[in-house]
Amino acid sequence: MSHGANNFFKSEQVSLERVSFKNQFQMTTVGNLFVPKNLNRNSQYPSIIVGHPMGAVKEQSSNLYAQKLAEQGFVTLAIDLSFWGESEGRPRNLVSPDIYAEDFSAAVDYLGSQSFVDRNRIGVLGICGSGSFAISAAKIDPRMKAIATVSMYDMGAANRNGLKHGVSVEQRKQAIAEAVAQRDTEFAGGETKYTSGTVEKLTANSNAIEREFYDFYRTPRGEFTPKGLSAELTTHPTLTSNVRFMNFYPFNDIETISPRPMLFIAGENAHSREFSDEAYRLAGEPKELVIVPGAGHVDLYDRVELIPFSKLAAFFRENLK
Repeated sequence: MSHGANNFFKSEQVSLERVSFKNQFQMTTVGNLFVPKNLNRNSQYPSIIVGHPMGAVKEQSSNLYAQKLAEQGFVTLAIDLSFWGESEGRPRNLVSPDIYAEDFSAAVDYLGSQSFVDRNRIGVLGICGSGSFAISAAKIDPRMKAIATVSMYDMGAANRNGLKHGVSVEQRKQAIAEAVAQRDTEFAGGETKYTSGTVEKLTANSNAIEREFYDFYRTPRGEFTPKGLSAELTTHPTLTSNVRFMNFYPFNDIETISPRPMLFIAGENAHSREFSDEAYRLAGEPKELVIVPGAGHVDLYDRVELIPFSKLAAFFRENLK
């Protein structure tokens, strides 16, 4: 719980309303709408959509960011991506990058319909995997006027190539073969299998990345299971659908988002830093890369003394005028 870790922060300066709306697949997306208590609902305000880490839910990291930014005068909306949390989608934990991106656009639809939101001043913030989903959405939705990512994971590259290109083509093909074999098993009535995500237990052989995620998702620091769902499936996508990330290339044409501004925030020591570096390299202007000294990947989920909330607020304030 070092560096002020406060995932379950509750602000006294903002109000919370659980909201829901349909995406274009006619699936219900659920979110937490945070509104500053001193907001005049007869005026219109800038707003920000906040997406949670891959495999997480809105109560993990995104609620924290949404409240901290709402304290700065923004209307914010932390959403559950389809197949996760309270949002619809069966089977649970399905991987579908296109539908994830659609959830962000559906959130723009919803916010733009609110009388106290200026539909011309809507931004988006994606944490971890949602950074890549937000970019994917922004490429085809110019209503998103400013795009920021924190501890971004390119979920396509991470699954195709692994970190630092540590996965060979042969290993990739083996993963695909296992997934399609499991499809046959499940079609015949076999049990659903899940993959990757956060380990359930630590052992002497657990590596540093496994320990980093475990410390957030499997301890009181960040552990959260929505009602009616299974704790042991938290963060684990279905094996058969996870291979869809192999076809996910969020950074292709990222430069077409320009001239809308982009901000990439990553920890100096984050194992995922390569993805923010690459997105920044490929993006058009205006763009900015902020490296947080001494921070790792998960540090920026909830360690409020490390997270540059003031930088995020300044970025959105300047670009959602």
